[in-house]
Amino acid sequence: MQQQQLENYDAIADNQQLEDGQRVDTMTINMGPQHPSTHGVLRLILTIEGETVVKAVPDIGFLHTGIEKTAEAKTYHQALVLTDRMDYLAPLCNNLGYSLTVEKLLGIEHEITDKIKYVRVVLAELQRIASHLVWLGTHALDLGAMSVFLYCFREREIILDIFEYVSGVRLMTSYICPGGLQADLPASFDAKVREFTGIFPQRLQEYHDLLTNNQLWLERTRGIAHLSAKDAIAYGASGPVLRGSGVVWDIRKVFPYSGYEQFDFDIPVGSNGDAYDRYLVRMLEMEQSLKIINQALDGIPTGAFRVSSPKITPPPKWQITGSMEALIHHFKLYTEGYRPPEGEVFTRTESPKGELGFYIVSDGSAKPYRMHVRGASFANLQVLPVMIEGRFLSDVVVAIGSIDIVLGEVDR
Repeated sequence: MQQQQLENYDAIADNQQLEDGQRVDTMTINMGPQHPSTHGVLRLILTIEGETVVKAVPDIGFLHTGIEKTAEAKTYHQALVLTDRMDYLAPLCNNLGYSLTVEKLLGIEHEITDKIKYVRVVLAELQRIASHLVWLGTHALDLGAMSVFLYCFREREIILDIFEYVSGVRLMTSYICPGGLQADLPASFDAKVREFTGIFPQRLQEYHDLLTNNQLWLERTRGIAHLSAKDAIAYGASGPVLRGSGVVWDIRKVFPYSGYEQFDFDIPVGSNGDAYDRYLVRMLEMEQSLKIINQALDGIPTGAFRVSSPKITPPPKWQITGSMEALIHHFKLYTEGYRPPEGEVFTRTESPKGELGFYIVSDGSAKPYRMHVRGASFANLQVLPVMIEGRFLSDVVVAIGSIDIVLGEVDR
C-alpha cells in the first residue's frame, strides 16, 4: 500500500489525474519557521493528502549568520569564538574540531601533551552528554512526556556548572583553543566531575524507566521515521542517525583524535533505523561517554595546559608584569595573531550530532583565507523527506526530533 503511494507521489503532489482516472486533492502547508517542535527556525513545505505527507521540502537559511565568511575576516584566535555559535548545544566539541585543524595547519599537533588531550576528551564527552540531554528532554516534550524534560535539564545544569567552574562561562566557553586550553584546571575539577559520574548512571536509569518500555513511547517511535542503511549512507548521514540504521561508523574509532585510541568504549548501533532505534543509540552513547570520562580522569597526567610557544600561545599573566619580552609577545599575539604557513588542512571529529569537519586554507597571513565547515546537522537534515514522505503528518515532529538538528549548525 505504502509502496503504491510512493510510486504516485509526483502525480499526487501536482494534483494530477492518476492512471485509474481518480483525481486526488492535496494541500500544501507551511510547518514553521516557528521554533517549537521544529527545533529551530526550520520551515517545512509539506504537501499532504488528508493526514498523509506526500511531499516534504525543508527550507533553511532563516538563522544564517555567515560564520564561515566572518571567520575569514578574523585572526585564527578570534575566529574560535564563532565556532561556539554553530552547534550551540555542543560548543566545546566545535572548539575541539577547530583547534585540531589550526594545530595541524601550524604543524604543532605533535606538541599537544597528554594532559591537554585527556582534558579535552573529558570536556567533549561531558558536552556530548549535555547535548543528548537537551535532545532527550525536548524530543520527549514534543511527544507529550513533560517529566523527562525536567529531569534531563536537572542533570544538564550539573554539567554546565562544571563548565562554568572551569572557564567562567556556562555555554559559550571557548575553553578549548589552538595550542591547548585557555586556562589550567581548577583544583577541584576531578572531584566535581566524579561527583557527576557517580550519580548519572542512576539518573540515566530513571529516563529508561520512564520511556524505554513505555507503551505510549513505543507506539510513537517504533516503526516511525524509518531510514535504511543504504539511504543513510547515500545522503551522507552521520552520528546517531547513521548508527541508528545499523552502520558501525564513529570517527573516534575510525580516525582517532585527541587520544581516543587509548580508551575502551563501544559503538552502539540500531537494527531497524526508526526513531526508537535512534533514541536507544543516544541513550547508550551516554553510558559510553561516562566510561570514557572515568578512564580519562584516571589517566590525566600532570603537565602544561598549553604548548610552550610564545608565538602561538600567550605567556602567563605573571610573566607579563615582569618581562618586557612577554608583554611584547602578548601584545602582538592579540593584535596581529599568528601566521600559519601556506597550505590547506581538513580534520573531522565526532560531535554529538555526527561528523563535524573543518576545512581551512591558509595563505600565510594571520587570517584564514577560506574556512568551510561540514556540519552534521546540515547533512542529517537531508534525510528528513525520506523519513516522512508516505507517513502521517503527526509523525513529522517525531522524525525531526529523532534527527536532533540544531539550526545554528545547519545555516552557519
